[in-house]
Amino acid sequence: MLALRFQTQFVEAGCDEAGRGCYAGPVFAATVILPENFYHPLLNDSKQVKEKDRNELRLFIEQHAIDFAVAMVSNEEIDRINILNASFKAMHLAIEKLKQRPQYLAIDGNRFTPYSNIPHQCIVKGDGKYANIAAASILAKTYRDAYMQQVHEEYPQYLWNQNKGYGTADHRKAIEQFGLCKYHRLSFNINPKQMNLF
Repeated sequence: MLALRFQTQFVEAGCDEAGRGCYAGPVFAATVILPENFYHPLLNDSKQVKEKDRNELRLFIEQHAIDFAVAMVSNEEIDRINILNASFKAMHLAIEKLKQRPQYLAIDGNRFTPYSNIPHQCIVKGDGKYANIAAASILAKTYRDAYMQQVHEEYPQYLWNQNKGYGTADHRKAIEQFGLCKYHRLSFNINPKQMNLF
């Protein structure tokens, strides 16, 4: 079972991102402050949770969290500042949107740029250990999936409704056939001409 949060002395927000390894679309981040009695049997790292359950969890988290926020950084900005900095920026933007200022941040992963003098702890695989990070991972993932579903209507040939912008075989085949579009991350060297250089 997940622990509620990393420490108990201060008001803590869990933070996580979604879409870091994708070929297309923005990176999303979420931050969540949970109440003491928060519990849902399905809550886990979003990658371990079925899509239907993630959508149910999203509603439950939004109804029961003390506070939460979600933010995104576009593929153009990812190309400008690189994906790692874009992930940190998305987390910063999400923290900024919280109505309640946290006193401590629990960050999924092994690196983070400090935010506004708030102490933080980076936790590798934190979304499988702490409920507040798992909740942030669910929100980041479901909001990003909904966004990719929307842009799929614009560019159905890339099958983003299924692959969500990840570099699946179908997505790579579509890039070979149709080239790149305005939502692709150009800094990821995904052009088929470059992909075929051995």
